[in-house]
Amino acid sequence: MGYKRKLTGVAVAAATLTLTAAGLASAPAYADNSATAEYTVVAADNVSAADAAAAISKAGGKVISSNDAVGMYTVQAPQNGFVEKAGASSQLVGATHKAAIGKAPKKEQPGDVEREAQQAAKAAKRGGNKPATAGMDPLDDKLWGLTTVRSDKARKVNAGDKRVTVGVLDTGVDASNPDIAPNFNWALSKNFAKDMVDIDGPCEVASCLDPVGTDDGGHGTHVAGTIGAAANGLGVSGVAPNVSLVELKGGQDSGYFFLEPVVNALVHAANNGIDVVNMSFYVDPWLFNCTANPADSPAAQAEQRTIIKAMFRALTYAHLKGVTLVSALGNNHDDKGHPRADISSPDYPADTAYERPIDNGSCWDLPTEGPFVISVTALGPSLNKADYSDYGTERATVSAPGGYFRDGLGTDTYRTVGNEILSTYPKKVLQEEGTVDADGNVVAGFEDSVFKACNAAGQCGYYTYLQGTSMASPHASGVAALIVSAHGSKQGRNGFGLDPWKVEYILTHTAAEHACPNPPLVSYVDVGRPAEFDALCQGTKQFNGFYGHGIVDAYAAVTAHTPWDHH
Repeated sequence: MGYKRKLTGVAVAAATLTLTAAGLASAPAYADNSATAEYTVVAADNVSAADAAAAISKAGGKVISSNDAVGMYTVQAPQNGFVEKAGASSQLVGATHKAAIGKAPKKEQPGDVEREAQQAAKAAKRGGNKPATAGMDPLDDKLWGLTTVRSDKARKVNAGDKRVTVGVLDTGVDASNPDIAPNFNWALSKNFAKDMVDIDGPCEVASCLDPVGTDDGGHGTHVAGTIGAAANGLGVSGVAPNVSLVELKGGQDSGYFFLEPVVNALVHAANNGIDVVNMSFYVDPWLFNCTANPADSPAAQAEQRTIIKAMFRALTYAHLKGVTLVSALGNNHDDKGHPRADISSPDYPADTAYERPIDNGSCWDLPTEGPFVISVTALGPSLNKADYSDYGTERATVSAPGGYFRDGLGTDTYRTVGNEILSTYPKKVLQEEGTVDADGNVVAGFEDSVFKACNAAGQCGYYTYLQGTSMASPHASGVAALIVSAHGSKQGRNGFGLDPWKVEYILTHTAAEHACPNPPLVSYVDVGRPAEFDALCQGTKQFNGFYGHGIVDAYAAVTAHTPWDHH
C-alpha cells in the first residue's frame, strides 16, 4: 500500500481535468522479440466481429475478450510491431497498449490543483409516490456549494428518487461511510479496473480486483458524497441526498485510467439503465488525443485514433441507451476552443513528454470533449471562475461550485480551506496521508480540514476538502439526478427515467444566468498566478465561456414546469 501511495499520492488533479491520464506514446523498444503484451484493439466502422478477429490474427494477435457494443477487443500480441500492423489493417482503427488513459497526479507535485489548501497547511506546519424531502446535516454549514446550487431549497420539494441511479466513474466508492451507505446500490456497482502491481503496488486481494464498496484513491468517494451523501443527521449531505449511488470503478488505485475499463464501465451503465454518469477524469497519456498530430510518431497517432474511436463509440452508445453524461471540463486554465501547446503528454511512461502543438479541429480532451457530454466549469464562493478551471464557449455547458482556494482576495477568507469543497473521504486514505491516526482520530493541526462524525451505532464517516472541476461536475450530476427524479416517468428496465436530451434541456434552461466579469479579461496575477492563467470571458449573459448557460440551480430544476411532466 505504501508503495502505491508514494507513486501517486491521493487522487488529486493537477493542471488537468481532474484525473489526468496516462498511456504509452508508442511501442517501446524491447530487446526480447518473443515477449508478448496486452493491447486494446478497436474495429473499424461496420466491420463484423469475425472480420475483426481475422484481421487481429493476421496482424499477429490473439483475442482474449471483447466488448461487442463498441467493437473493442482485448488482444495478446508481440511487444514489437503489433501497433503498426494493426494500424495498417483496413478492418481495424488500430491498437493501443493496455496502458492508462487517465491518472490522478501526485499530490506533492508543484502546481497541484485539488489539494492546494492542504499543501499550504502542511507548508505552514513544516513551517415514492410523493417526492421524498429532506433536511440539512450538521456539517452542511461548511458546504457553500449546496446553497450556491440551492439544494437546500430543492430538497424541501424533492430530495431525489431512489429509483434514480448515478454512476460514479472514478477510483471507487467507500460504501462503509455512513453518509454513503444508505444510498449505495450494491447490485449495479462493479469494478472494471484490476489492480496492476507495477503501478498500484501489491494487490489487496488474490484476484487483484478490489471489492465493490472500497476506494483506495479517495477521489471517487469525494465525488460520490457531493452527488448524493444521505441527509441522515450525520456529517454532510449531497446535492441529491435521496438518489442511488453506483460505483463504476474505472480507475486504478494509483489514479491511472485505462481505456478499456472506462469503456466497459460506460457500456455497463448503458446496459443497466443507469440514469446519470459523472466523469471527473480525463483521457490520456495525452492531454489531447489527436488524429494525426505531426509532432507524434505514426504509432502514437494510431494509438490516439484508437482511443478517440473507442471513447466516441462508448459515449454515443451510453447516450442512446438513456445515460446523461456529465464531465469535469478540466483544471488546465485553458480555453478549450483555443488550446495552448501540450507540454505534459505523454505523461506515461515517466519523463517521455514533449511539446505538441494542438489543432483544435483534430484533437480532443476526452471524455469532456466527446459527444453528448455536459461539460462543467468550476467557480468559487464569490461565483468567480476558479483560477485553474478550463473555460470557453466551445465546450462550457454549465458552471458549478468546484472550490477556489485563492478566492476572496482582500478578505479573511483568502487562501483558506473553506473556499474548497468538503465531502466524504476514506479513513484509510487519510491515515496514509497522515491526517488521521491509527486510532481513527484527526491528527492535531488538521482539525480545520479533516472531520470525523459517528452515528449511534459507532460507525464513523470522514470528510475533507478538495477543489477542482472534479468537484464542480458532481454538483451538476446531482442536479441532473434531481431533474430525472422530478420530471422522469416509468420506462425501460429500471422502470423510471428521462431522456438525456431532456435532462440537458432542463439543466441548461434552469441554470442561473451569470454574465461575464467586467472587464471580461481576468488576470489572476494578484493571487499569485502567472500571466498564462489570464482568461478572456466571451459571450452573453445567456451563454458565455466562464459559466456556459449558467450556474446549475437545483431548486429551479425541480420546480420547473416542462412538457414532459406527468404529475
